[in-house]
Amino acid sequence: MSGPIVQTLTPTTHDLGQFEVRRVLPSRARTMIGPFIFVDEFGPAHLDQGAGMDVRPHPHINLATVTWLFEGAIDHRDSLGTFSTIRPGAVNLMTAGRGIVHSERSPQDERNDGPRLFGMQTWLALPDGREEVDPAFETRSDLPVIEDGRACARIIMGELWDERAPTTTHSETIYAEIDLAPGGTIPIDSEADERAVMLVDGQAKADSVELEKYRLYVLAPGRDVALASEKGAKVMLLGGEAFASERHVWWNFVSSSKDRIMQARDDWRQERFPSVPGDDEERIPIPEGQPKTVSYP
Repeated sequence: MSGPIVQTLTPTTHDLGQFEVRRVLPSRARTMIGPFIFVDEFGPAHLDQGAGMDVRPHPHINLATVTWLFEGAIDHRDSLGTFSTIRPGAVNLMTAGRGIVHSERSPQDERNDGPRLFGMQTWLALPDGREEVDPAFETRSDLPVIEDGRACARIIMGELWDERAPTTTHSETIYAEIDLAPGGTIPIDSEADERAVMLVDGQAKADSVELEKYRLYVLAPGRDVALASEKGAKVMLLGGEAFASERHVWWNFVSSSKDRIMQARDDWRQERFPSVPGDDEERIPIPEGQPKTVSYP
């Protein structure tokens, strides 16, 4: 019988001075897991007093961004006029659709004490026929929590363990944070087309396979897998339906059409995207040469 892991993806680490960002998708070995086409883990970090994260306004198309924090806070602003402070326990879902611009910065009260940063940012490709939906934003904190002795799982998106999160999904998506106390174990639902897990803290195994921090482990389709920890752990579970059509990633843009990406590139250069109310004095220019995916400075 084959093992529970069919592929292991190692992240590329970007050292941004006071904190690190580990990008595991997209990679040369694999582009997507379900609708997830971009997976960053950042921190844990404690920045200097007065410092902070400042991601200037930048555009997206044909995707949805999902921000999930374990520690710290981030101020989100977008061209819809949204202002939202992201904190642990709540998910921020921004659907770019036909186009949106947003910024992410450390709140002032966090800067005063020295911001803490620890969390995940992921992008979901939008499915065929829904790539150009109207842009939208939502934040949800009323997320289902599954508790069983030494295991606790918070469902961020989709349906798991017979509970469904209220967060909007544009395609079949699963996303959850799993906390295991010492001696804890939890089964991973096997219904999704594609599933992967990432250990972000502590020690854990998928069946008999020891997980290494920040690597993304793609689980065997249809196979029942159990997570277990002897010492305690935090694990992220993500995945969903496999896409039948290819998606292209170029800088901040995702689309099934390369021409659509080039149009978005030209629109940003010509300042045809809307501005971000309350944060419209600067923006991230398209890098020279052939950019790959978004950068944080």
